[in-house]
Amino acid sequence: MSNNLRILAAQLNPVVGDIQGNLALARQAHAQARQQGAHLLVLSEHFLLGYPAEDLVLKPAAVELSMEAVTALAADTKDGPAILIGTPWRENGKLHNSACYLEGGALKARYDKRELPNYGVFDEKRHYQPGEGPPLIITLQGVRIGVAICEDIWLERVPRATHAAGAELLIVPNASPWRRAIQDERAAAFDRWADLKLPYLFVNQMGGQDELVFDGASYATNGTHGERCGLVGQFETGTALVEFDPATKQFVDLGQSCAADLEGWHAEYRAAMQGLGDYVRKNRFPGVVLGMSGGIDSAITAAIAADALGPDNVWCVMMPSKYTSDHSLEDAKACAQALGCRYDTINIHPGVEALDEMLSDAFTGKQADITEENIQSRLRAVTLMALSNKFGQMVVTTGNKSEMAVGYATLYGDMCGGYNALKDFYKTEVFELSKWRNAVHPKDALAPAGEVIPERIITKPPSAELRDDQKDEDSLPPYEVLDDILRGLVDLEEDVDDILARGHDAATVRRIEHLVYIAEYKRRQAPPGVKVGGKNFGRDRRYPITNRFRDN
Repeated sequence: MSNNLRILAAQLNPVVGDIQGNLALARQAHAQARQQGAHLLVLSEHFLLGYPAEDLVLKPAAVELSMEAVTALAADTKDGPAILIGTPWRENGKLHNSACYLEGGALKARYDKRELPNYGVFDEKRHYQPGEGPPLIITLQGVRIGVAICEDIWLERVPRATHAAGAELLIVPNASPWRRAIQDERAAAFDRWADLKLPYLFVNQMGGQDELVFDGASYATNGTHGERCGLVGQFETGTALVEFDPATKQFVDLGQSCAADLEGWHAEYRAAMQGLGDYVRKNRFPGVVLGMSGGIDSAITAAIAADALGPDNVWCVMMPSKYTSDHSLEDAKACAQALGCRYDTINIHPGVEALDEMLSDAFTGKQADITEENIQSRLRAVTLMALSNKFGQMVVTTGNKSEMAVGYATLYGDMCGGYNALKDFYKTEVFELSKWRNAVHPKDALAPAGEVIPERIITKPPSAELRDDQKDEDSLPPYEVLDDILRGLVDLEEDVDDILARGHDAATVRRIEHLVYIAEYKRRQAPPGVKVGGKNFGRDRRYPITNRFRDN
């Protein structure tokens, strides 16, 4: 047998707060590492408590039980192999995001994360104290191993200090969330210290946690990020054994069977599947129920849910009113049948008439307006919640980012639900995603391949069908125009002048800016949804509800 250092990288899907369950996952991986003759098992950042644990780490018992799990796991290493695992750790009154090195039945060393991200979705400075002291160097099988945690390698300080301390290999446990530009962002950051020529192993968490999705995409590289070799793949769990040669100070046989990253709509669709699927599974819902309107948002939401959970676990309910068109009835049923989902019709017209009668005295002398439109939407929400309460399925809401941005959604109506797979997709992206799903069967999808979204759903003008001949563009500019304005206001934080410079109408831009600001109260009450782009409505963007600022 060679003298190479053999490392088992474990790309797993821990559950936040399930310390005993995560410990069991670690033990399963450790047994596999022993069976495969590994010298070291590497698990992801904050593995034992799950990441991000948010203010759960402020609960003393959560940290204490995580530390006790480290002690229990350490005992398993008495006869090898060693383990590097992430956990919260409290010592001398300070709480750290730590990686613990377990060997020979004991905790032999601990590394505390130095660089604490405090931007976008991250709040680590709220929770942890940064590590101090010299870099951690572990010698195993004749190899000097340095340790860093996630954000530590987004900046140069830790890699350069670890290299200067004599590290020949850097091992990096991560809980690095996915977004559509993630690989470009990682390349730009990690290549800042690529001149060190320091081989490193990047072991990332996989799975959905509330609005975040972790893609895994763990890799090993002997050089730069661009030369990385994917070990397990994106959006899947698994392990991979790699070997590092102490003589050449290089990983052996990289490049022979590397897992490729998903690209474009495939990656984005797969992220939406993972986010919704894990939210349902980890919260132990038996399935989902959604309003199937015959429109594109509910159709692609049903497809994502069926692909993630299986068609048998998705219940589509058409809830027509007197304004629902025949083609909507036909398209909703055709989509549900193509996906293989349960489909039922519950007419809300009797409920609308009952509320009209209830409110007739109070509304005397008033013209019908958006109030009556919202009553229809809210009756549908009441109907779906009644089904959810009676049978247990979680309600999935179907609004897209364009609607969320300008408040073109009914609070306690079509915004009602436990999760929103489209929350970070603009309407124009919803159309492209739907076309893509009809053409491509996503990896790991459980629903049928082929045209699962009828063509007419994609080509007909969008409408809420809450009044006669209603179209979205009655109230909003064309979605191509709207979405470009919104990307500027929301994702890029552009000034109005920057958006006007692209040729947009000034009155339209200022109206959309006003709608974005006054809809903040709605978004605060919206369900979580998977983060896809650079700035989602949720942890990424925290604007005041009471706000008179306008960019004049």
